[in-house]
Amino acid sequence: MNNNVRVRFAPSPTGPLHIGGVRTALFNYLFAKKHGGSFVLRIEDTDQNRYVEGAEQYIIDALNWCGIPFDEGPGKNGAFGPYRQSERKELYKKYAEELVEKGKAYYAFDTAEKLEFHRKDHEEKGKTFIYNWHNREKLSNSLALTAEETQARIAAGEDHVIRFKTPHEDTIKLHDLIRGDISIDASLLDDKVLFKSDGMPTYHLANIVDDHLMEITHVIRGEEWLPSLALHCQLYEAFGWKPPVFAHLPLIMKPTGKGKLSKRDGEKMGFPVFPLSWGSSVGYKEAGYFPEAVVNFLAMLGWNSSDDKELYTLEELINAFTLERVHNSGARFDPDKTKWYNHQYLQQKSDEELAALFYPIVQKKNVSLASHMDLSYVTKVVSMVKERANFVNDLWDLSSYFFETPDEYEEKPVKKQWKENTPTILGNLQKVLEAAPSFESANLETVVKDWIVAEELSFGMVMAPLRLVIVGDLKGPHLFDILALIGKEESVKRIRIAIDRLT
Repeated sequence: MNNNVRVRFAPSPTGPLHIGGVRTALFNYLFAKKHGGSFVLRIEDTDQNRYVEGAEQYIIDALNWCGIPFDEGPGKNGAFGPYRQSERKELYKKYAEELVEKGKAYYAFDTAEKLEFHRKDHEEKGKTFIYNWHNREKLSNSLALTAEETQARIAAGEDHVIRFKTPHEDTIKLHDLIRGDISIDASLLDDKVLFKSDGMPTYHLANIVDDHLMEITHVIRGEEWLPSLALHCQLYEAFGWKPPVFAHLPLIMKPTGKGKLSKRDGEKMGFPVFPLSWGSSVGYKEAGYFPEAVVNFLAMLGWNSSDDKELYTLEELINAFTLERVHNSGARFDPDKTKWYNHQYLQQKSDEELAALFYPIVQKKNVSLASHMDLSYVTKVVSMVKERANFVNDLWDLSSYFFETPDEYEEKPVKKQWKENTPTILGNLQKVLEAAPSFESANLETVVKDWIVAEELSFGMVMAPLRLVIVGDLKGPHLFDILALIGKEESVKRIRIAIDRLT
């Protein structure tokens, strides 16, 4: 593949970027980087009625957070700008007129009311109204009018659109890198509007003109654009331009596997569908996902490598990615698998990295931290609890007892473990701990276990109640590691408080 591969991601700024859009951007980015090419961001904002303030910046921020920034686009002008379609609108009319001059398009004056009348009339007869070669010469357009009449109506300022004169005689043969060869009966296609009466192009015209002028070599986009492929290829032919290579990515399906993943699925099942928060919708970033984990799980939705590996750095993805290994059927979204990915990335981080991320959370918890509970203390805590965490936010629930004395005890274990003789046993154990010459974990374990044996007690009578009073529950890492870290004074205090509270 030569070095002038150019791909584009062309979202509309009509709201937040859906995770499916992020995956389209990712696959474009991976393909561009693999072939030493350029990844272009183009903002398709010709539909000003649907424009949403802040959406364009959101798209840029999302790509940057994921670590897949664009090479050219708004604010990063290359030789092919401007990169917002609203700033290119002067371009499109010329190309629409060029097609009229070539006899490949025509002016149409049909009013919305007239078209609605034809639709209803057809419906009543059990037919579907399609504006195309069947009826175009019986309708109100420049094919049915003389050149003089047409010019007179335009000169009079009459509303009109420019429609594509769809060549209908042949079967259209198309090729898609993911779906292979496709044949379409051209006689079933309608004459799409290319240029609207408000002076703006439709998506189809602007898209083709921009891809051509920006020298896009590969169009990698969602499956929902597959029905437009025939029209787009016919437009390239009408202009006499070489079309790019097309690849249509599979849909991301709901967790049930039925239907396309939507914002509603996320709300209902409690998982994000946007990369960053938008309004009341929490994004992957704010939910505590690492960007590397998001990129990794998105790459595996609809693509797999030849070696069944699941964890990839961005660099490894670039090297391994090929469009030939993208699936042509929908990819089921699995919220549990996304958590699994985040868990893997969390485990790969050093205790120091995680402690730096966790420390601000600890400080916000309004607990009165002892002077020794500094970053190195938090690092030790993290090393003991991190294997159970999927997110940095999980670390507090797993470790709060390292920072504050439990003020309540889980009801079930209390009922089960707190026997009549427990206060006496723990009172005696308290004295053993106070007298321990060293409070290192291994030494404590030896001292306590020797005492249990000497007192002819069972381990169950001592160890479970001891964990309950130290932690507040029967959870947590190795008990003697906890005691060693919180220290002698705090350990003894917790035994004393629990005996008072639970007796």
